[in-house]
Amino acid sequence: MFWQTSRFNIDLQRPQVMGIVNVTPDSFSDGGQYNEAGAAMAHCERLLHEGADLLDIGGESTRPGARRPDLEDELARVLPVLRHAVTLGVPVSVDTSRSELMRAALDLGVDIVNDVRALRQPGALAVVAAHPACGVCLMHMHGEPGAMQQSPMADRDAVQAVAAWLGQRLADLRAAGVAASRITLDPGIGFGKTAEQNWALLQRQAELLALGQPLLMGWSRKSTLGLLVGRPVAERLVVSVAAALAGVQRGASIVRVHDVAATVDALKVWRAAGLIPA
Repeated sequence: MFWQTSRFNIDLQRPQVMGIVNVTPDSFSDGGQYNEAGAAMAHCERLLHEGADLLDIGGESTRPGARRPDLEDELARVLPVLRHAVTLGVPVSVDTSRSELMRAALDLGVDIVNDVRALRQPGALAVVAAHPACGVCLMHMHGEPGAMQQSPMADRDAVQAVAAWLGQRLADLRAAGVAASRITLDPGIGFGKTAEQNWALLQRQAELLALGQPLLMGWSRKSTLGLLVGRPVAERLVVSVAAALAGVQRGASIVRVHDVAATVDALKVWRAAGLIPA
């Protein structure tokens, strides 16, 4: 299986590690650490040195309760970092829901649009459909970041609901002319879901894979892990790596992580043990 993107056809036989670069003052885990462009650029290079296969760069915090930045702020935060990242020789993803930033990023040579709102904002689907080759990741989110954890998904079969919703968005993109080889799906761990629903999405990941598209999983440092082990964000490295490995074991093609070096090392052990392809 391959993921077609603007500049790269990514081989997904080997699980891919996507390094997170939050150019934000208020992200739940590392807000403010890389808010200045120079620090974010250096962080991109550090993650590549640690073994990241892809970089995911965003300027909007989507933590529960977050306030959305205005367009000008998001553009100013992200574009200088993207301009640098596309020179580093790896696939680069822009984490945004805004069509204006998508278009500007793709014009710079960015490879992937990673949208937590699954191209439902005005103009977003049109931007991706008009591009000849960019990759796209569609994520499921119940509600909006400001209130999503105040009113999570109702007590129902979340796996079935998420799979049906992602299947419809996949059909919408295919109808707009976006090739299936360009599309990856993300069930949105923690985005308007209870801890029990998040665990069900991992336990029944095969039902999401039945949609026929690669899966991207983002468990890194999430509150569901903190609830399980009783540790704050800064102490969730081990559980984050364990969750990433569990996702890969159950068929995820890409893991989106903060702790690149530890995740890469863990995958090397699994590869040496013959648990994943060499």
